[in-house]
Amino acid sequence: MNPVFADLPVSVFEIMSGLAQRHDAINLGQGFPDDPGPQDVRRKAAEAVLDGWNQYPSMLGLPELRFAIAEHYRHWQGLAFDPETEVMVTSGATEALAGALFALVEPGDEVVLFQPLYDAYLPLVLRAGGIPRFVRLEPPDWRFSEEMLARAFSPRTRVVLFNNPLNPAGTVYGAQDLALLARFCVEFGAIAISDEVWEHVMFDGRAHVPLIGLQGMRERCVKIGSAGKIFSLTGWKVGFVCSAPAILRVLAKAHQFITFTTPPNLQAAVAYGLGKDDDYFVKMRGGLQRSRDRFVAGLRALGFPVLEAQGTYFVNVDLKPLNLNDDVTSFCRRLVAEHRVAAIPVSAFYASDPIRSVVRFCFAKRDATLDAALERLAGIMPRTA
Repeated sequence: MNPVFADLPVSVFEIMSGLAQRHDAINLGQGFPDDPGPQDVRRKAAEAVLDGWNQYPSMLGLPELRFAIAEHYRHWQGLAFDPETEVMVTSGATEALAGALFALVEPGDEVVLFQPLYDAYLPLVLRAGGIPRFVRLEPPDWRFSEEMLARAFSPRTRVVLFNNPLNPAGTVYGAQDLALLARFCVEFGAIAISDEVWEHVMFDGRAHVPLIGLQGMRERCVKIGSAGKIFSLTGWKVGFVCSAPAILRVLAKAHQFITFTTPPNLQAAVAYGLGKDDDYFVKMRGGLQRSRDRFVAGLRALGFPVLEAQGTYFVNVDLKPLNLNDDVTSFCRRLVAEHRVAAIPVSAFYASDPIRSVVRFCFAKRDATLDAALERLAGIMPRTA
């Protein structure tokens, strides 16, 4: 039995979602909308099942989807990818991450990780034989500096795994931050795996800056995207990988022995969706921003210290000023058991030296869901006075 996985705790998402179900709680822990997603995209998937090809598609993905991905990134981010040699479809972004790490990391290679980090990152790095080197980010800004990167990078650095916008912090990193990271990647000869699944989910007029588009990064970056996040269809598990041909050829060899391919009907529907008018993407972003603002206003009215949410589905609350008697994990368990609202302790996203005062809520919900959660959260405040 492999100790990398055997010794790992059960995912915090699984634990909190299980508690939410047990206590009939409103689940603001796991990051999924309570909306069915765009009907026209779902209809295309259904039509493709009934009328389309349901046998193995190309390992790299349906040609129509690879061309749609390349065109989408040309239109939205000014990137030029060859759909035949630089684009691949995977069964979700997590599979894309796993394949990239297994393909690029040799035992003993160092991998730079930024924590708080998505919970799949560290187990996959360890399974690939990598040695993690952590950059520890802190609230309220969750920024990194040149000094922090200098402590993490070394001559043994092989890969940097970076998430932008950053889950769970909800932070969006711009050109200046990314240029600093790119400079270190070039200087140390590292390949960046850039997890950009939230690239369309950012607010207040922000525009996504792709790491692969920065100077020196075109030949040393793996860009990963997700249809699930773009179309609020998290269960579809359709991911995108874009990189230079020499890297993609290696990634494809890992992909063929992990899932090999992805359901063709979902690929056909995503190809259609990526070609939708700009209005869809603008309205999607605007709707989520409105939900963020509604929930944040409600939290602040109740007295919760809310941190800025620049992107993703998530908003964080720093409980430190409330002088709670229990730690953040105990708080989340009490919240779901006594007040029937599930949240996630951000301490679960740290491999070491965690921040122990921050709680993450998912706001990608209907107004009625958010309002009901706020009503229940009001009951906890007298205990924090």
